[in-house]
Amino acid sequence: MMRCMVIDDEQLVRELLEDNIRQVPFLQWVRSCRNALEATEALQETPVDLLFLDIQMPRLNGLQFLQTLTDPPLAILVSAYEQYALEGFDLRVVDYLLKPFSFERFLKACARAQELFRFKQNDRLPATPVEDFFVNVEYALVKISASDILYIEGVKDYVKIYLASTNKPVLTRMTLKALEEKLLPPAFVRTHKSYLVSVKKITSVKRDLICIGATEIPISVSYKANITRLLK
Repeated sequence: MMRCMVIDDEQLVRELLEDNIRQVPFLQWVRSCRNALEATEALQETPVDLLFLDIQMPRLNGLQFLQTLTDPPLAILVSAYEQYALEGFDLRVVDYLLKPFSFERFLKACARAQELFRFKQNDRLPATPVEDFFVNVEYALVKISASDILYIEGVKDYVKIYLASTNKPVLTRMTLKALEEKLLPPAFVRTHKSYLVSVKKITSVKRDLICIGATEIPISVSYKANITRLLK
């Protein structure tokens, strides 16, 4: 069962979406909001699995709203304007419903959301963090011990792995996301789109910085919640 939130500034559209949701056995309507600002507060009180999200809304549109969320739920965009479709899919939304839409088209989007939801649930099964792994460095495989890592910096298609045992970082061609999937929390924490930090190596935390000895690593707004959870 997917818990759903409707976000649309048109009352008739909200009511239509609520009614459609109630007719789908694997969906549960939990809340509706008139705009993105109201939805921001609502999500803090009521986490959901799927958003039905209008694009054209006052002050903050649906696409801008999605970009403010650190860990957004699945989202189906709802709009009368097809020109936003490409930008929506760049944000990895589930589907794009063009108003007016039929119940059949609505159900098709929901089925796609259910498939992705099941995949995400399976992906959240507990994983075992690695202790050692190998990376490619200049035609050789170099062994990295997770316990030796201070922090990792992402630089486009490369990462720099800073180690306690050496002053020179290890440079390898891979993404920070790929390493983050190996080095799981609570041992490692993402502080910024470009930085992954070993929790045990943190010596102090300032307002917008994490310190590992004399090295200062930025904390971005998007990842500040990670640090808040760490300090509880």
